[in-house]
Amino acid sequence: MTWRASCWLAVALPIAAGVQDQREQYDAEAPKTIFELQQFRQSTSISISAKAGAATLVNLNPAINSWYILELRFGANPVVSYHIENGNPEQKLTLDGDFPSGLVIFEGKRRTNCELFASASANALERARSSPLVYYPLCDGRVYLRNPAPGHSTTLEAATEFLRQHLWGSEKIIALGHVLMGDANRETGDLEVDSRPGSAAQLVGSPAPALLDTKFSERLLTSANLGIILDKPEKNGLKPGAWYPASANPGVFVSILEPNLIDPKILGSYSAHVNHLDNREGSAMCYLVAFDHDRYQIGYELGTEHPKVGWSEHVLEQQRDSKLPGPDGIGTFSPLVATGLVSPEAAGKTIATFVGGFKRAHGAFKYGDLARKNHGSHYGFVEQGVVLSKLQPGLATIYVLNDGSVDLKTWMEQDNRLLPRIRHARQNGVPIVEFDSTSQTGIPGALVNRWGAGNWSGSEDMKLRTMRAGLALARHGRKRFLVYAVFSDATPSAMARVFQAYQCDYAMLLDMNALEHTYMALYRRVGSQLLVDHLVKGMDVFEKSAADEIVPRFLGYADNRDFFYVTRR
Repeated sequence: MTWRASCWLAVALPIAAGVQDQREQYDAEAPKTIFELQQFRQSTSISISAKAGAATLVNLNPAINSWYILELRFGANPVVSYHIENGNPEQKLTLDGDFPSGLVIFEGKRRTNCELFASASANALERARSSPLVYYPLCDGRVYLRNPAPGHSTTLEAATEFLRQHLWGSEKIIALGHVLMGDANRETGDLEVDSRPGSAAQLVGSPAPALLDTKFSERLLTSANLGIILDKPEKNGLKPGAWYPASANPGVFVSILEPNLIDPKILGSYSAHVNHLDNREGSAMCYLVAFDHDRYQIGYELGTEHPKVGWSEHVLEQQRDSKLPGPDGIGTFSPLVATGLVSPEAAGKTIATFVGGFKRAHGAFKYGDLARKNHGSHYGFVEQGVVLSKLQPGLATIYVLNDGSVDLKTWMEQDNRLLPRIRHARQNGVPIVEFDSTSQTGIPGALVNRWGAGNWSGSEDMKLRTMRAGLALARHGRKRFLVYAVFSDATPSAMARVFQAYQCDYAMLLDMNALEHTYMALYRRVGSQLLVDHLVKGMDVFEKSAADEIVPRFLGYADNRDFFYVTRR
């Protein structure tokens, strides 16, 4: 589902700069354009015949080679900008003075001329901009114009935004609402004796099972809300902590667990960093899905509205620079267009989507050491190699390189050397579990039980139990798995214990408080049909429909929240 959107964006042509100048622009504590935040950009300019016009093409990160800005000026008219997405990183886009009416596309030695702007009146780009398509194919589908679209938001989210914008003291009102609603999604399962022969056998090629208290080793756990169809459906329940293959998606596995079932050695470890779990939190259901890194890779897309790039409302006054519209010197990433939608090139390979992290309003620190450095340590994010907010040291980070490899780590200053190769990145708070090189295992992060310093969100009086989602990396033998988990009612302490039990190397918080903020969908293709399964039942209410068919969130219609998508390699 798409919407009509037409918009003229007038900006100054980017100033030609050398590599050193571009690095200085990136580092400068000064107001800047989105161009000046791209230290690796390359620009090409030509004159165009129509009324002494000019065209400039900016490749925002040549090592990723995905996002371009094309700027046109016809005579004395204002500059008009177009956000072009390159559908194939193997092909190069450029301008050539001998072809002054469009793009030149090189794929190896093969050259293709694509006429786009013969004149102001014969401008294929403006026809594309007036289309209802969010991604409009140009040059026989080799590239796309990204068009703005209004992103969907849920009733709860829209009401929350209204409260924040229009009612004094609204943050406390909303925080209280989270306390009152915190247990609304809490679910417990039933434990039954497992009498089936051979049911404890470990599935070949799956992640390692969770480490459990031995007294539960012959038990089955039932859930009424697991929404993913298994390859071999189980009628009597699932072995807690074991992994089961998802239907129609080889290399995708599902598991359920309650924290009370975890090995007591894990529950008693690192007590200085992890709070004791009471029975209410310990018996709350957790749902996990794992993706084999050898078969799948991950992408990231901004929502049409979130996260923003201005100042977080959490920032201490002494960390806010009134001369800057935001911590990175930008208040908008225009003329870039955030679509909130999987691109056509990725859509056919996408097998799952799930919601990203905090909005910018809450994506910085109000308390602790991180609140007093780097303008409050706003959570950074990168899409298609384009830095939209700088990655800050000390923050939990997922990043994807240009070879498709993915890693989770606590970002350090020296990690900025990876920036030329980073295709996607998203930061969200501090680690729940981080890798300990001495023990070669994942251990709870130092701030797991520190509400303010960890920016775990929740209520003003530190009641943190609510629905939460997290992301982790796990190894088993030579295999690596990306693990997404939804906790029906948990604090960061419960999350840490669960990720420890599954022997994850690293884990981070994503979003929280409601089904729409922890949404995860898995897609099964059966013939010409696309079937949508949800990790937790109830998430299906966020899908739309058209012509009696489901239109999935993120895959079929634009959403206002950022998200991750998983594609086949």
